Amino acid sequence: MLENRIKYRHLQCFLEVTRQGSVVRAADVLALTQPAVSKKLKELEDILGVRLLERSKKGVELTPFGKVFLEHASTSVAALREGTERVAQAQQKGISRISIGVLPTVATSILPESVKRFRTGGLDVRLHLVSGPNALLMSQLRVGELDLVVGRLGVPEAMSGLSFQHLYSEQVTFTVRPNHPLLTKENFQISDIANYTVLYPPKGSITAPYVDRFLLSQGVSTLTDRIDTVSDSFGKEFIRNNDAVWIISRGVVAREISDGELDELPIDTKETLGAVGLTTRADSVPSLALKLFMNAIRDTAQTLDSYYKHIDHHHKDSPVV
Repeated sequence: MLENRIKYRHLQCFLEVTRQGSVVRAADVLALTQPAVSKKLKELEDILGVRLLERSKKGVELTPFGKVFLEHASTSVAALREGTERVAQAQQKGISRISIGVLPTVATSILPESVKRFRTGGLDVRLHLVSGPNALLMSQLRVGELDLVVGRLGVPEAMSGLSFQHLYSEQVTFTVRPNHPLLTKENFQISDIANYTVLYPPKGSITAPYVDRFLLSQGVSTLTDRIDTVSDSFGKEFIRNNDAVWIISRGVVAREISDGELDELPIDTKETLGAVGLTTRADSVPSLALKLFMNAIRDTAQTLDSYYKHIDHHHKDSPVV
């Protein structure tokens, strides 16, 4: 039968090449030679009788057949990985591990309190926490390397086979140090930020499209002095000591704004509002430990949502651009 000819190594090579967008990089990750990876891909295509991947100047891209096969290959590998992990957990006499992917926004705002709440339950569970770009985390979730991703809702094409549960909504903010010149500038316009260094979400980050569209809608198309970064530690330190403007999800700096350590420019950014929530594989049943951790996140999110509303009320009299 056709499915009996497809081996785990075929799926592993296909998924890694898809994730990396390159046979060379996939070979490095898998500790194989490039010809070995290419051979497995060719064998898989011969078994299926279709082309799954096409080479282009951008790298390796999925064909329409490849996109269909990707969803099922990911599910198969994830199920196999989950089975082996369940066996390993049983051998360890009840010691279990859950792997959580979090966006930098969540790692700063919601995660510390969630972990604290979860650990009060006394379960013998090892938490493995990973922070990174949304696309990477979703890819790792899809193949079973992560059990849960906490962050913004992914784009529709990235959510196939995944399930999203809404926690709260979040928008970006234009953050500056206290006493920044733009805070007291008469007739302030959003285009004035172009006169300063702007810290900007890099291409590929989950908030970049929101910010791109928002600035274009406001007539701001070019920022000559721009630094692309997702590092919250760099951003906070840089704007404290420079007349820079940091375009960042509010959750990253909400506490500092509330405490007066940082401030916001008077810009209405409701257009950048996006859903933050819990993403899991649609075909998996959460373990007890994962369910309890998700509950801890929900409880924290309710507190955080009230916290954001307090900040909104605090700034309600700010002028709107």
